[in-house]
Amino acid sequence: MIAALTYWPSAIVPGQNFPPKPVDLTALVPFFNDMLQDLPWWNRDWKVAHIEPGIPLEIAGDHDRSNTRFTEVSVPGTVSSDSGDTLPFVAKVRFESDQLIRFQPKIGDIVIGPAQAPAGQLEPHPFAKVFTRLMNLRGIPVKDMAMDTARSMSTIHMLRSGRLNPHPVLAKEIATVLHMSPEDITAIAGLDDNVN
Repeated sequence: MIAALTYWPSAIVPGQNFPPKPVDLTALVPFFNDMLQDLPWWNRDWKVAHIEPGIPLEIAGDHDRSNTRFTEVSVPGTVSSDSGDTLPFVAKVRFESDQLIRFQPKIGDIVIGPAQAPAGQLEPHPFAKVFTRLMNLRGIPVKDMAMDTARSMSTIHMLRSGRLNPHPVLAKEIATVLHMSPEDITAIAGLDDNVN
């Protein structure tokens, strides 16, 4: 399995001046199908049908404070349904030695990531983490953010928890308090560019 994941014929390997010996990539098809089938909501009609050699995204080595070494590779392919429909498929796989650390598939335009919220609850909006971090970095308490934006503290708590995403007017108010451009906050919140 590791040989198939690390078969990158287009990658330059230090000290190796010849293409790597070909590897049977078909071993990855049942591996990825098993991973997808383990998802309780996965439509069992769809299966990985084709895999191409992996594309290395990152190879982390020794850092100043960490000796952790891991490999991350993106493996392109296709999934197909029983009815014959096909979609592009990319599996991002991170592993350390022979231990799988992360598996994140992308099917069509949809990235399937690990859930943060329990089943039956909405996933937190990604704005929450960035907003919380920006407030913390600037030392802005929830109470001050609420006062400076003329919003309730519960609104700021909802923004920080991901239960609420700012509308354009609120994004502009937040930008003023954070001393950032409205366009930056709009981009972080995934809103339209027009924040007038």
